[in-house]
Amino acid sequence: MGLLDLAPMLPLEQTTTPLARRVGDRQQRLMRLLQQEKSGLTVDELAARLEVTATAVRQHLAALERDGYVHMQELRKTAGRPGFVYVLTAEGDALFPKQYAWFSSVLIRALRGRAGGEGLASLMRELGGEVADSLMARMAGKTDDARLELLIEVMNELGYDARVNTTLNAQPEVVATNCVYHALAREFPEVCNFDYELMQRLTGKQVVHTECMVRGGRACRFQFVTLPKSKEDEG
Repeated sequence: MGLLDLAPMLPLEQTTTPLARRVGDRQQRLMRLLQQEKSGLTVDELAARLEVTATAVRQHLAALERDGYVHMQELRKTAGRPGFVYVLTAEGDALFPKQYAWFSSVLIRALRGRAGGEGLASLMRELGGEVADSLMARMAGKTDDARLELLIEVMNELGYDARVNTTLNAQPEVVATNCVYHALAREFPEVCNFDYELMQRLTGKQVVHTECMVRGGRACRFQFVTLPKSKEDEG
């Protein structure tokens, strides 16, 4: 895949960034200065660059620190009293434009181009299985109901906004209202195999996807069917 192939997939420039939606113009300028100076800036340095008073800078910093976007840290000097600088937090840096979804799309497109749809689906199942295997210790010795509750806990740690619904013929199902890779799944439905394998490994049951947000549903709903025992298990 060359640059000409990637060009149609390049993301359009967003008119409103997360940074602009969260903070005002002056605070945006302040945060951009801190992004450029990774080691941090003092109040006086910020005031000079923004051409405002130190008092105004402290007010902006107080608001940004309250929201978790900046924090103060000690800057030790070779002589004299230590000074203090302000730096961006990880939450503050996350407000600046990122292209994770676009880059993921580029990678998935390349993988499907090389391995085909079945190859991509197989890889997604493998990845889901690896994540499940890393979590299996939390499932050890649990009943079916407890495993389902732990699955919900794991899914919510990953951002799925999931819950157990037991109102449908007393048969529990998992309802997730946030597809964590909705845009990817819409273009590459094979990625949903990650979910299926993760759920199947953690619950020990076959997963039936009864409703899908990518296909127009209001949520993703999953029911579980007990897997038939193998001859080795019966023996």
